Amino acid sequence: MITLVMKEQDTKQIVIKIDGIGNVHFVRSYHSKYIRISIKPFEGIKVTVPVFVSVDTARKFLEEKKDWVVKHTQKIAEKEKNTTIFLTDTSFKTRDHKLSIQTHQKKTIQIIIKSGLIYIFYPSFADIRDERIQRAIRKGILEAWRIEANKYLPQRVKELANRYGFSFNRLMFRNNRTRWGSCSRENNISLNIQLMRLPQHLADYVILHELTHTVHKNHSANFWQLLDKVTGNAKKLDKELNNYRLEIW
Repeated sequence: MITLVMKEQDTKQIVIKIDGIGNVHFVRSYHSKYIRISIKPFEGIKVTVPVFVSVDTARKFLEEKKDWVVKHTQKIAEKEKNTTIFLTDTSFKTRDHKLSIQTHQKKTIQIIIKSGLIYIFYPSFADIRDERIQRAIRKGILEAWRIEANKYLPQRVKELANRYGFSFNRLMFRNNRTRWGSCSRENNISLNIQLMRLPQHLADYVILHELTHTVHKNHSANFWQLLDKVTGNAKKLDKELNNYRLEIW
């Protein structure tokens, strides 16, 4: 079980619509010493105002930064289009686990993975769209993939290595944001736990790609020739793999 503390905010806020910017949340804070502007996906624009600063002063400060705010608001809007937001009724499954999101009366976010379920419990006072809750949900899903990777992939790598006459040293699993897999000079193979969300034939392709690197360390013609031999059509599979993003959220 993973437990994260989430305290209810002790702040007062007002929303003001500002020309050329839109709705802005001005949040009074007893802990801040400076006026701060933050722009986050699905949370909008927030201006943190120290208790000794007037909202009018904070508003003028924001308007002075208008060009910066507009520029970053556009970037955030683009990010929102490519971001998954999980809600309590969101249906999501991994190979062996199903996502279950529930509220509870505690001030913590809890992640529990057991009996084929990814339980996410978050405080009843909180908005599920809160970045901390969404981050916890993703963490739970990644942990489920890690469990499944350790359960299924070692045997599958051995099967494919034996079938095609490859040998390797160590096998490791990571949540890599740039690669599906890698093979070191010492023939240590690292596989991305996100292979668990790929169709089986593409997961096999990634495994065979790295096993082929135990023979050819670069992407030479000899590499592709051997990979083609063991996969049937390496270029076609590689193109199909490109349809799956590693940045999935």
